[in-house]
Amino acid sequence: MNIPGLTVAKTAEGEVKPRVIVCHGGEDGLAKQAIDGSALLIGVSTIVGGGDGEVFDVIRSGLAPVFYSETIAIGDPITANADGRAKKAMSGDFIIGYAEVVGDADELGTIWIAPSKQA
Repeated sequence: MNIPGLTVAKTAEGEVKPRVIVCHGGEDGLAKQAIDGSALLIGVSTIVGGGDGEVFDVIRSGLAPVFYSETIAIGDPITANADGRAKKAMSGDFIIGYAEVVGDADELGTIWIAPSKQA
């Protein structure tokens, strides 16, 4: 299901693939593909990613489709793996939100965007 809320345009810092988790870039207006849960996660790229310096859209609230990197259950807290794909968060990770659907690695799942930090 795709019911995005707020969607904003950002400029890619490095390549950003479609349907992956993103975080802030090094300067205002930039965003980059997340590589783990160590930085604040801000949203999910849409069906169109962006090359370095290109403008792309980031879903910042609501429900967003994202590729899973492992088996995910409904309600799992979600962070990013090294490729920006969704994985279950561990203690201390920043999370982008919670899984809305069950899925396996390489499947397109849905998350409810609710950024926070896992206790």
